[in-house]
Parts: sequence; C-alpha cells; structure tokens
Amino acid sequence: MRTFLVLISLFFSIWTSEALLGEDRPNVIVFLTDDQGWGDLGCYGHPKIQSPHLDQFAAEGLRLTQCYAGCSVCSPSRSAILTGRTPYRNGVWRWIPAGSQYHLRTSEITIAELLKERGYDTCHVGKWHLNGKFNSSEQPQPNDHGYDHWMATQNNAAPNHMNPENFVRNGKAIGKATGPSSMICAEEAIDWLESRENSSRPFFLTVWTHEPHLPIESAEKYMRPYADIEDEGIRQHHGNITQLDDAFGTLMAGLDRLGHRDDTLVIYTSDNGPEGKGTSGRTRGSTGGLRGRKRASHEGGIRVPGIIRWPGHIKAGSHSDTPVIGSDIFSTICDIVKIPLPQDRTIDGASMLPVFDNQPIAREQPMYWRNHLAPEKSRVAMRVGDWKILASENLTQFELYNIREDWQETEDLRLKQPERFESLKNQLIQMDAAVLAEGPDWWKEDKSRSKKTNKSVNPPPGTDRTGRFQQVNGVNVTASDLGYRLKASGEGLALQKLDVPIVGRALIKTTYRSNQKKGKTRNAAIVFGVDPNNQQTLKIGTAIGMNQHVAFSGGWQNVGELAKVNADFEPLDTFEVQIEFDLDRHLAIATINGKTVETALPAAWKEISWMGFYVKATESDFADFKIELK
Repeated sequence: MRTFLVLISLFFSIWTSEALLGEDRPNVIVFLTDDQGWGDLGCYGHPKIQSPHLDQFAAEGLRLTQCYAGCSVCSPSRSAILTGRTPYRNGVWRWIPAGSQYHLRTSEITIAELLKERGYDTCHVGKWHLNGKFNSSEQPQPNDHGYDHWMATQNNAAPNHMNPENFVRNGKAIGKATGPSSMICAEEAIDWLESRENSSRPFFLTVWTHEPHLPIESAEKYMRPYADIEDEGIRQHHGNITQLDDAFGTLMAGLDRLGHRDDTLVIYTSDNGPEGKGTSGRTRGSTGGLRGRKRASHEGGIRVPGIIRWPGHIKAGSHSDTPVIGSDIFSTICDIVKIPLPQDRTIDGASMLPVFDNQPIAREQPMYWRNHLAPEKSRVAMRVGDWKILASENLTQFELYNIREDWQETEDLRLKQPERFESLKNQLIQMDAAVLAEGPDWWKEDKSRSKKTNKSVNPPPGTDRTGRFQQVNGVNVTASDLGYRLKASGEGLALQKLDVPIVGRALIKTTYRSNQKKGKTRNAAIVFGVDPNNQQTLKIGTAIGMNQHVAFSGGWQNVGELAKVNADFEPLDTFEVQIEFDLDRHLAIATINGKTVETALPAAWKEISWMGFYVKATESDFADFKIELK
C-alpha cells in the first residue's frame, strides 16, 4: 500500500510539474539573421524590399527601434544572446575562423542549459559559429551547451545559400540539402517540433539563418519582385531578404498549425549590421541612414532589427524607442521563467519585460561593445541613457554623441559637454578594464601582429617544379604562361629570399589572375616579411570571390583585417599590381587595377627579406616580380 501511495504521489508530482511547465511557461523562439541591416525590412522603412511575413509579424507584436547586437561581428553577438554576457567576458571575442582555438566554453552558462534543466525541450538549427573545431570532440558542440537536437554549420552555408552541402545533424553530416538555407532551417525546426515525444512540454528553439551573409545566393522566385532592377547584386541581396522572410513565415505558419501561437514568445533580430559599403556586388544591405556598417562601433554596425511577439503579453502593433541589446535576451527569458540569474559571474543583459509595458529598463551594467576589427579610433563603445561614447583600442581617443538627438552620429560633443565627457570616459575606462580582466586572454594573442605561432597555422611543405622558390608551404608550384601557377587546397605560399633586402623604400610590380574555372573561392596575394612563414608575414592582394582588395597579417582568418577595398571586376580578370614600401614610415601602399590599399607595417620590421605569392583553397597564376629600390 505504501509503495502504491509513493508511486501515486510521484506520478502526480511529475504530472503537475509538466502541466505547470506547459501552462505557465511559454515556449521561446529566437530567430537570428546574419548581416541584416537596421533598414533591411519593409516595416523598418525600406522602399524596395518585400518582407510581408515580418511586416505582419511586426503588426502583431512589438517593433524595437533601438535594438542592438552584442557586437558588430557574428560569433560574439551569438555568444551574448546565449550567455547574457558581453563577448570579451565569455571568451568569444572575435568571429571564429574554422580550426581555431576560440570557442564558447562549457564554463559559460547558456539559456538553453537553464531551460533544459527546467523541463524544456531544446533545439538549434542554422549557423552555429561558436567554435573553431566544429563537429569535433576537441571543442564543445551545441549539445554540450544544452541542446537536445541540432542541425548546424560551423559558419556560412557552402557553397552558398542554395542547396548547401555542409549541414551536420547531431554529429552526422547530412550531405547536400535541397533549397534555400533558411527554408531548410525552418523545415528542420518544424520537423523537430512535430517529432517531440511530449508536445505538452515547453520548448526553446534557436533558428539562425545564413542569409543575408555572403556568399549570397537567392532562389529565382525571390528575385522576381525586383525584376525591374538592373543591378544583379541588388536583386540578389533583396531576394535574399525576401527568401529568409518566407522561411520565417513558414516557421510561423507551422507554429500556428501546431497550436503554439498563443503560448510562444518569438524574438526576431540580427547579429550585426550589413556587410560591405552597400555600393557594389551583393552586399547591398541598408543601415537605414545610420553611420557605419558591419564591424563598426557606430550605430550602423550594431543597431539591428528587433521584433518581439508574445500574444496576451505584448500589445500588437506597438513600438519602443528604449535601447535593448542582444545580451538582454538571456535575462528576459530568465525573468519570464523565474530562473534566478547566475550569481557567480557578471551578467550584462537586463530584462526587457518593462519594455513590454512601455516602461524603462533599469540596467546594472551599461551597454558596451568592443571589436578589434572596427576602425582603430572607435573599437570600444558604451551607451548610458541617450549618450554614447566611443574610444580607440587603447582608450586614448574618444568621441561623444547624444543618440536621441543625433542618431546619425554627426556631431562629436566632447568639447561642448566637458563634464559629461569626463564622467563617461572614466566610466568606460573602468568598464573596459573589468571586462578584459574577467574573460580568457585569447584576445591578447591577436592584439599585435607578433602573434604566438600556432603549428596548425603554418601549412605543410609543398612542391615547386620551377625551382624558383626557397620556401614552399601548402602549395604546388608549376609554370604557367604568366610565370607561375600556385594551387592549394588550404593556405599556400611560395617565398623567395631577396638578394637585396628592402630597408628603405622600394616599388614592386607584378600581375596575377585566378585560374579557378569552377566555384567562387578565388584569390591571389603578394606575401612578404622578415621570416618565411605564414603566421609572421603580411599579405596584400585580391579576395576575388569577395569582390575586395585586401591586406592582412597571418592566416586567411584575418583576411581584410588591416585593410579592404570593395571593387568591381570579373572572376577571371587579370590584376596589375604595384606596391610601394616605405620602411622608414612603416607603410605599404598598393595599387591594384587602379584601387588603392594602404596598410601599416610592423614597427619592429627593419627590412623585408622574403617575398612571394599566396593563395587560399584556389589556383592562381602570378608573374615574376619587378623590384625597384629607391
């Protein structure tokens, strides 16, 4: 009898817990897009882009006009959403290159873990980008961060958004998928919802699309609304937004069909502002008039769309000018589900629940950003109330703006507001020091160009059938009509030691072109330095598949870090290159088919003694150097 009563009591306890979870705790969906600008939706004022599902979604919920990403690049923003912590605290301080050591550590507490502990089913689909060693036992995967089910890619959809081949489901590669990447994600999410053993249990679902991040590719039907636009790049970009809008609509329709509309909190936002300059190629995202774009700490790099729907809790068709940030999502969900915030670490996010009732947010931590890829004079930023202060990486140069009155950041008010500036400057310096002290020191390794050598960065020995190069790594060198042909599956470089090192000024001239007939991965660069290895050399050249001329140090993961210039050209064009070196001023100025790329040289360099050619996962031809010492 006693055993029977215990079983009845246990059954009742489990039934009651499940019932309360399903009835009183909402399902949660976080739908995140990639590189979508603040002005890239009809409901945010775009004059051309058709986004009917998201426009309707905004009419059913709350549209945030001052919604910020946690960083102006992708991986850090994602980490802030999951942990509620600013990226330099949680360790995901930069976008994560494939194969790198950087990852979201298991010592961090994610919202997926907290919800799973409270009886939620959890699922992630789409881009992950929170580890360098994806689908490997060497680093944590989505299931190590609280997800029951996941289907993801490390970074971008490959070869592009149409029929991607690099999705992995719960540790197993699925091969080539059919259709747009965002629709594949939406359908996987719906399949997961339908297949759950207990549909009465609440769920937490993150859907992170690849659109509209490069390499952009849109299905023809989504470009038809823009058939009157001559520029193919614009059609592709706008079609990409319409493509992800349709995927979002598909997911919301599935939610309705399964009866979850009224008990689901849905948050829609983006990870950072739009890529490129918005003037050529397919990087045509709109900042809505804000200053700066992706990577910038000014508004155009960090302010993004933000729409929230929660029937019965949020007034339909409402909007809010209250500033919110990606890390707030963590704290908001904790507040709703009555989960105490972790007390053993700093939580930067604040609950957005007051905003749902048109009330202000009380923040313990100011909104803060740091990005080493931003323009040097504005790599750190903080917002307190209407005021935003920006600073150089070493916190010696500053800008001050009143965002409410000057949302385009046109007037620096440091001199007109000396007391306020001094107060905010001191607060930023203290905040920055506290953040950098709390997280891992990974960022220190990349703070200067004299980085620690990672054995995995330097490619294995290659081959040179021309006999021209003394140092060859990761590449096969053969003769071509131009001079030399370099072919590499990964990073590859062929270097020759200069008979007379460059110690003052010099001008070098050469020519290169891609010989890659298929695919979009095309590039070619000049490589030079003091030591003949990948990590400690600089590269200046052309990311042909990205429509950019670039300068960077070390490996391809840093492409464009030192400089990048958008350019219009055909994939198989020939590029005439000349580079002026000035070791006295530590400067290199390259002219590539009329476009100028300028970068500083390491102050420690007294000479350049090695020079050669570099490619990444492609085949390119190079002409021999002509060097003029001055």
